[in-house]
Amino acid sequence: MVLLSVFYRRPISLSPTCLWGMASYSTTQKSPVRLVQELRKLTDVPISKAREALAASNNDVDAARKWIEKDLAVSGAQKAAKVEGRTTGEGLVSVCILSNGNWQHRAGVSSELGGVRAAMIELNCETDFVGRNELFARLAADIAHTAAFITEHDSSSPSFIRPCSLDVLWDAPLLSRSDPHVQTPATVSSSIRDLIAKVGEKISLKRAVTMVHGPFRGESNALGLRVASYLHGATSSGFQGRIGSLAALGLKTPRLPELMSTETFVQDLEKLERAIARQIVGFDTHSIRSTPGDETSLYNQPFMMLGGEGANETVRSVLDKWSRQRGMVKDGGIEVLEFVKWTVGQDVE
Repeated sequence: MVLLSVFYRRPISLSPTCLWGMASYSTTQKSPVRLVQELRKLTDVPISKAREALAASNNDVDAARKWIEKDLAVSGAQKAAKVEGRTTGEGLVSVCILSNGNWQHRAGVSSELGGVRAAMIELNCETDFVGRNELFARLAADIAHTAAFITEHDSSSPSFIRPCSLDVLWDAPLLSRSDPHVQTPATVSSSIRDLIAKVGEKISLKRAVTMVHGPFRGESNALGLRVASYLHGATSSGFQGRIGSLAALGLKTPRLPELMSTETFVQDLEKLERAIARQIVGFDTHSIRSTPGDETSLYNQPFMMLGGEGANETVRSVLDKWSRQRGMVKDGGIEVLEFVKWTVGQDVE
């Protein structure tokens, strides 16, 4: 076959074999859309990576998942090394409360106040765009859940809220908050590495604290612990925000078992706890008690976050009144024992 060249005005010969090669196309079988969707749901990788993994695994989803795990390990380590020197000033504070000292009814066992188990962590990234990413938010929630779950009570510590070792947390298996019964081989460190591979930014676990304490069995049911928390600028899940607080509250009264077994009292208590945690976040709060007139002290601040008459009274006076109204003041009442307040990106002392 002879064609005329437009540029050189001379004949060009093309063989039938050449023409067939020009008309040919790839015969590689594309992975079914159903398998691509299934693999992406399991791994959260892009469509192109899911297709590549399935193609390399003969459309076997389990084999493709293992292929992706190996690929993320390699690419994640490479990207982590590349972005190591970058600044991570964005991110989220995440809180997880697994147990909050509620009244427990167990078959064959006398009812008692439960213990507390909670954690707060800060996970950082480079940009606000990644900080608002669903995968980033999920990882922050899972790390907080892991910290709360793996921490053991330390009876030798004088504090209720204690720092959680990042080295221990780094090597711990990651426990999903949304599906805690699912077990995966991923650790906190490998999950951070994998997310670096997916988003292309440096991600770092900055700090973590936990509050873990059992019920006061040996000291009667007159004592109880509670956890209060609040997140400002919370994400849609409600587990993370830009500013977070975690507070330990103490309850003391011989009537505590009776009070904690009533729905009305627990609802009122939960409302008060949330207001206290919001107050800590909303004001420039540095301490619980201080000299009169120091409004960086929680107890000296007008209780604006409770609303109503509380806005015209100090936190201290409102807590006293709240306790009196429920017959608790004679033998104790409610106190804020400790608190931690974090803002994303702030310097750590």
